[in-house]
Amino acid sequence: MGLLFKALSNRSGNKEKKKRLIRRRGADGQSPVRTLDRGASSSTAAAESAGYPGGPYDTSLLVKYEHYVARHIWFGEERGPKKELKVAGHGLKLASRVPLALPPQMESWVSRSGLSSLQRTSLNKIDTNLVSAFVERWHLETYSFHMPFGEMSITLDDVACLLHLPIRGIFWSPQDVTEELAVELAVDYLGVSQGQAQSHVRSCRGSYYKLEWLYDLFVHHRAASSWAYATRAYLLMLVDSTIFADKTFTLIEARYLLLFRDLDGCSGYSWGAAALVTLYRYLGDASMYSCKQLGGYPTLLQCWIHEYFPTVGKRGENWKPADNCGLPRAMRWSYRQGVLKWGETVVPYLPDRCLRQFGYRQYVPSSPLDCMMATDIDVDWISYHQSVIAVIGSSTVATTPSDAVDGYLEWYYCVSHPRLVPPHRDAPREVPVPVYDVGSSDPDWARVSTLIHRYLRQVNAEEEDPQFSDLFEALHISCSH
Repeated sequence: MGLLFKALSNRSGNKEKKKRLIRRRGADGQSPVRTLDRGASSSTAAAESAGYPGGPYDTSLLVKYEHYVARHIWFGEERGPKKELKVAGHGLKLASRVPLALPPQMESWVSRSGLSSLQRTSLNKIDTNLVSAFVERWHLETYSFHMPFGEMSITLDDVACLLHLPIRGIFWSPQDVTEELAVELAVDYLGVSQGQAQSHVRSCRGSYYKLEWLYDLFVHHRAASSWAYATRAYLLMLVDSTIFADKTFTLIEARYLLLFRDLDGCSGYSWGAAALVTLYRYLGDASMYSCKQLGGYPTLLQCWIHEYFPTVGKRGENWKPADNCGLPRAMRWSYRQGVLKWGETVVPYLPDRCLRQFGYRQYVPSSPLDCMMATDIDVDWISYHQSVIAVIGSSTVATTPSDAVDGYLEWYYCVSHPRLVPPHRDAPREVPVPVYDVGSSDPDWARVSTLIHRYLRQVNAEEEDPQFSDLFEALHISCSH
């Protein structure tokens, strides 16, 4: 996937002659006038608002943009004295709590649950600066990262390959759990006394259990050979340290214990969807200027960044490519356009906004509101594995990692904000053309551009360096053909 980043993140200064969309900002930073493509409707132009400096100019898509941290960053306003988010990873703590081998009686249940891979996937260290930088580009309306070259998102395909969690299965519909019921659940399914359960739930000030308490119960019941109690405490501690981690970083909702009442039946859940829905929800919160923390499983987010942007940030020492773990990254799944649900949280799942991640040309996607019209999410989910003809039917296989239909970048630069900070000078802003998008009719020139650009990146060359001036000139010539 490194090629995707290299191909899309580097732009040439060439102008697109057939279609040109120029943004001119006035002294007030607004962009009231735009040049339309020949044949464009004047009523369409009139409907577009002036938007925000740096985009979006058309605010019909990112309707909550004024509340995003991205808008504040444009004007040099950070979240606070500490620019990065507070992100807690339980990797080191989990490594000390997960035994090298579980007793056979427990191992059988854990393996069948579909959650066994979570015992070894957590990163020991989370790069909060790297994670925060990507969160700043997340948007609730599209559930995707808005990059300079288009949208990208974490998909079910990514969850299955990076975490090895099952993505087929049922959604979970929770019931409300009071403090009294939390006590009863602990007595019935965690093997503690009524007094112990009452004292613990009271100390949590709500229907919660503490991670430390669950670990102590796991150790106690394992020593006493109470395998069912030990397994429930262990699995509850495991999911709260990973895919269900919240902003408290120490507590888990008691209602999650209901997932493990039947240890033989908990394998029927779509744990991959659960991980994705939870992370989507917390990414939406953290993209807002007022939010200072990120919940969810940060390992999933950081490993996704490493997968698609291998030259950005530093990988943790225990990071291993997914294709070394028995499941090739090239293996692709087909998914429906639609909605995911876990508990009371419902989020759109929009693979049509990041088709290039699946090897197809990107087209202008439909409105994200369209998929929210589902009448019965659980019924629709049953056929999620069917071929996504409706999504890819109007597209074709991509010839380059940055392949998109004509007009996609113009539309994207109108409804999004591809730059987080202003350029150094107030110059006309034009839609960039990727270095590699020289067209299939010039494969030799495309190869020349790729090789030159790859070398210049490897040596960290700057265009101002005299010793590389000839190479940069050759690069510009190859890009112009």
